[in-house]
Amino acid sequence: MSSLSRFRLITFAMTDTLIKFRTAPGKLYGEIGALFGVSHNEHHDLVAKFKINWHHMNTTHPIFGQKSNIDEKEWWRLLIKGTFDHHNLSDEKINNMTNYLLDIYKTSSCWVVTFGAVDFLKYLNTQKFHDNRTKNSEQQLNLGVISNFDSRLEVLMKNMKLNEYFDFSLGSYQAGFEKPSREIFSKAMKLSGIQDLKPYECLHIGNTPITDYLGAKNAGWSSILVHDKMANQLREKYGEIIETNHVYNNLLDLHKSIVDNRIQW
Repeated sequence: MSSLSRFRLITFAMTDTLIKFRTAPGKLYGEIGALFGVSHNEHHDLVAKFKINWHHMNTTHPIFGQKSNIDEKEWWRLLIKGTFDHHNLSDEKINNMTNYLLDIYKTSSCWVVTFGAVDFLKYLNTQKFHDNRTKNSEQQLNLGVISNFDSRLEVLMKNMKLNEYFDFSLGSYQAGFEKPSREIFSKAMKLSGIQDLKPYECLHIGNTPITDYLGAKNAGWSSILVHDKMANQLREKYGEIIETNHVYNNLLDLHKSIVDNRIQW
């Protein structure tokens, strides 16, 4: 019996699981800033400034402003303005930079598909109607994406040529909740359209120990962690709830383990 035979729904995180940045956002902001008048010798601090403002905006205005009654474009404008606050850019330049960055981050100019992702997704799609998934039926396996992402998620998936592998996608802006909340996992179950779906029939694959792995666990799902650190390092920090058998360095290693039926749930 396949390692996946118990699951009717498998979801993935997006950033750093299926795709990753070609260039760190703070560094790219500096490169884009040069197009709008920020000199090259002035943007060395933008990586740190971006991280500070990213944390501030997510804390003060969570889910891209949805909980603060500001629209997502204004959310990004405020983040960009905060990142460049020492560069004396005009509001017009900030607005133009916001529009440019929002557009370019919908494309493959800023993202690359992670190692092993496409082959793994192709394999999972071959399992959708596999005769041996259940004893008495050809029960479909649905695939989805759950991401703490704004309304550009669907367009980005299409531009990265990933949408064809999935039955649905759910971003936090669309859901009104973000990982690790149980609510976003529950919404994904409903969005899947699978009748009488139970949490124990769901698997989430993601890259963050708290947001993805523990978030899914707390929702009653199984979960897999794709992380560059070894399982024993993660267990030291997060505890024994991180199962050694459920941590992989990349999707290729996970793919091989599933094909070889080496995962125990």
